[in-house]
Amino acid sequence: MTVEPDDGSTKALRLRLADALGKSGDLRTQAWRAAVETVPRETFIPGFFEAIDDPRETMWRPVTPDLVSTRERLELTYTNETWVTQLNHEISAFDTDAPIPGVPTSSSTLPGLVVRMLEELHVGNDDRVLEIGTGTGYSTGLMCARLGQEFVTSVEVDPAVAGRAKQGLAAAGFAPDLVVGDGLVGHQPGALYDRVIATCSVRHIPDAWIAQTRPGGLILTTMLGWLGASSGLVRLEVTGGGKAEGVFLGGTDSFMPARPHAAPPISDDLSSWIDDVDTTERYTDVGPEILDPWDAITPIFIAQLAAPAAQLLSYSLDDGPMLDHVVDASQRAVAILYAPPNGSAVVRQAGPVNLWDQIEMAVLEWLAAGSPALDQFRISITPEAQMVWYGDPNGPLSWNLPTIR
Repeated sequence: MTVEPDDGSTKALRLRLADALGKSGDLRTQAWRAAVETVPRETFIPGFFEAIDDPRETMWRPVTPDLVSTRERLELTYTNETWVTQLNHEISAFDTDAPIPGVPTSSSTLPGLVVRMLEELHVGNDDRVLEIGTGTGYSTGLMCARLGQEFVTSVEVDPAVAGRAKQGLAAAGFAPDLVVGDGLVGHQPGALYDRVIATCSVRHIPDAWIAQTRPGGLILTTMLGWLGASSGLVRLEVTGGGKAEGVFLGGTDSFMPARPHAAPPISDDLSSWIDDVDTTERYTDVGPEILDPWDAITPIFIAQLAAPAAQLLSYSLDDGPMLDHVVDASQRAVAILYAPPNGSAVVRQAGPVNLWDQIEMAVLEWLAAGSPALDQFRISITPEAQMVWYGDPNGPLSWNLPTIR
């Protein structure tokens, strides 16, 4: 289903956005272009936060109709940017008139990623879609414009976020089936679905998504780890019996984690232990450079697979050099990396397992295989296990994903 664009005040901005997304390669088909030209993004983000630089911490400037001009707000709205819409699970841009600190907990994802995912979902007319994470409702609105609202079900865990999305969708003329609840358990009353798309990142594909997708149906989501790598976009085909096979689609995509899949905070007690614990030291052929999410996309993702419970902390002590600390809170283990200006990298480790040994072995195996890019890896799912692998599911480049039930 397609909807003709209206003659509203933002029509030119929507056309400009569609042109930009077409040039970037994110927008590929006329059906989705018509949706982008139709759905007013400002309806879904009447207020949002813009990150501003601060020498101490990131601050968030509120952008609302009362604080900025209509022209500035709409120009920002129709740029290909992600705009944060909630901080600390409760603060919206309408709750402050000055920049504030905070942790983003909901956002309107940059349109390029939204549209790319919708294109990669490979929907057909009359396909029934389950969306995990309504968020602002913009992607929900695009699907309603493309398919028809009767074919769209969307689940949002946060009641306040869901309420604002419902208002935005209604203002845009859409009334899909909106559910307030845990998207990780899907929405059984509407099953079976032809497509499932998640706008949150997960460490493990929920069993419910597979069970609620018809054989031959597709699931599109992003996989995350806790070392800070950008999420890997995955498309899986459900084959029946709780099984699915999928591929990584390449690129570096980022969504906020589903709340139960987010990394737990490092306790003050563990932080003190890290700074005082006795460690063993050795040289390593794999240094801290692989932990840079901008320069080392695939190796840091491999590191996350090899040490799935590890988190990355970077800080210095007593005005010393910045050190990368790889920490597994569940096992109370740490690996501290240091790369001197001249010489081999050094790792210091403590705890019941040697975290860096696991990561080093995996990265060296990856290098020996020719450094394949992430889009050459596959994911296989059975009721018993979920595995990411390259080349041979029983080979050295294969890892079981952490199980989250």
